[in-house]
Amino acid sequence: MNAVTDAVSATGLDTSLKVNGQRLWDSLMTMARIGATPKGGVCRLALTDLDRQGRDLIVSWAKEAGCTVTVDQMGNVFMRRAGRKPDALPVVTGSHADSQPTGGRFDGIYGVLGGLEVIRTLNDHAIETEHPVEVVIWTNEEGSRFAPAMVASGVFAGVFTLEYGLSRKDVDGRTIGEELKRIGYAGDAPCGGRALHAAFELHIEQGPILEAENKTIGVVTATKRLVWFA
Repeated sequence: MNAVTDAVSATGLDTSLKVNGQRLWDSLMTMARIGATPKGGVCRLALTDLDRQGRDLIVSWAKEAGCTVTVDQMGNVFMRRAGRKPDALPVVTGSHADSQPTGGRFDGIYGVLGGLEVIRTLNDHAIETEHPVEVVIWTNEEGSRFAPAMVASGVFAGVFTLEYGLSRKDVDGRTIGEELKRIGYAGDAPCGGRALHAAFELHIEQGPILEAENKTIGVVTATKRLVWFA
């Protein structure tokens, strides 16, 4: 065993526990049919009818898995599996369900459905966690319809105000606030202002370069910040 496995084993955790890879793949392929493009990708721009269809499907799966669902004022969707300690801070994982106009079928959604698969696997093995586990869908992470990108998670983190987030417009002058109401995802829960125990995002590098060059993919320890100037 390597050092990581040794460390996990020392805690008494069952390191043989595995997710159901076929179930995760089937979920990804089902989602890929929503907004499918001729070249095998997807086009699910934020807060379009296709985005709503994708959200509705994921929410239905989460409810089937026993999760409670909360939507905040920026349309971020939190799907919560209760833990042993109701007042414990949640462990959050997730990503986004919106795409670029010519997006890949795994970008973003892999992080959401990967988190849901963790919950399904915990259910399969009747494992009760100490902390609640939440899977989140962040609104408009890509920024391909409304600029800037990551605006809803930015409001959650306190980088942007709620008013700023809801007022962002697409090229046709429609605002995020208006489109959230139109597709039924204008929630009333506060956006942000609460502590988390931990947060993770499972993501995939979809370009062929790393695979073609036989490069090992490591854990991300930092990321870039984008800034727009008018």
